[in-house]
Amino acid sequence: MRVLLTTWGSRGDVEPLAGLAAALQGLGVEVRVCAPPDQEFVDLLARIGVPLVPLGPAVHSVVAGPKPPTAQDAFRLAPALVDARFDVLGAAAEGCDAILATGLMPAGARDVAEHLGIPYVLACFHILGLPSRHFRPGARPGTPSPQEETDHRVLWEQDAQRVNGLYGEALNRHRSVLGLRPVDNVRDHVLTERPWVAADPTLCPAQGMTELDPVQTGAWILPDDRPLPADLEAFLDAGDPPVYVGFGSMAAHAPEGIARVAVDAGRALGRRVLLARGWAGLAAVDDGDDCLVVGEVNQQALFRRAAAVVHHGGAGTTTAAALAGAPQVVVPRIADQPYWAARVAAMGIGAAHPDPVPTVDSLSAALTTALAPETRARARAVAGTIRTDGAEVAAKLLFEAVADRVGTHGAG
Repeated sequence: MRVLLTTWGSRGDVEPLAGLAAALQGLGVEVRVCAPPDQEFVDLLARIGVPLVPLGPAVHSVVAGPKPPTAQDAFRLAPALVDARFDVLGAAAEGCDAILATGLMPAGARDVAEHLGIPYVLACFHILGLPSRHFRPGARPGTPSPQEETDHRVLWEQDAQRVNGLYGEALNRHRSVLGLRPVDNVRDHVLTERPWVAADPTLCPAQGMTELDPVQTGAWILPDDRPLPADLEAFLDAGDPPVYVGFGSMAAHAPEGIARVAVDAGRALGRRVLLARGWAGLAAVDDGDDCLVVGEVNQQALFRRAAAVVHHGGAGTTTAAALAGAPQVVVPRIADQPYWAARVAAMGIGAAHPDPVPTVDSLSAALTTALAPETRARARAVAGTIRTDGAEVAAKLLFEAVADRVGTHGAG
């Protein structure tokens, strides 16, 4: 059995696929992964012995400019990714028994599967992209009034039109070449009526939150047994647990001056600070021995030893911190990040920073909440509820779906 997994997005989109790939390998499935050609992702997949099939441009080349990508950039990138999916997936999927896609609106993946006559699954790492009467496109879930329900319906229709504008022409052009009928609603075509939600049900409950019928597997976590670097171990052993500050794949989107603000806020509270360099290139602000800068490390091990985790609110980082029982301060910037910030605050496992650009005073206040004994106690309690078998659940579902199909076709 051979399965193709594909995504285009940041590390938060690629690492869950690596977790699923590892679980599929455990079932004896051969896995192919089509993803952006960033060296970080090549190295990540190499840890589980899966070569990366390059898809589209490197993500770092798109997001790490001096300014965030513009709407014009999106209208250039979207059709280019559709072209890449038909070309790259079309070749990589030969001989495969199923395609699972995630990441930035993977228009083209379902169509390749349709052309080859194999199953297709769409997976997402939160619920905000799924049509719902509970929230507007990209907004935080809640209970709307009747008027808001009407407004939400209109906004979701506008969202579908937006997606059509980005991807529709390119998608239908390729479908025509393959002899497939045109698609009227690209978003719903990509999502299907039964998408998989690869998010923890405690952190991101999906049941009843969307008009679709999602399958919630739990988050896809790639086990990490890598030792921490020697200098990091020495820093951790030299004093009280530090405050971790990192913004992952946020580059131009990272708060300006966050390294200086974080170090000063930590010092104001008598805390050491651990800065994660990330794509924002965070660096030491002085030569004080109460701050250390690290590169890409084992977060699963590190977060268990942190006093608190300050981050942007990506699904993966939020889940990793929650699983480690580490209190969080979420400084949301874009996309689904405000949702995760709101969930962290509502669950009492940390604080949602009220503004996307922290000051020393505002970050100190949020950290004070996160470092409170009751917050740590709540974070540790919630940690025990976080599922760690999401990748295995998804792998078995995919394996069984393909096996049933193969058995049915064989019986015919």
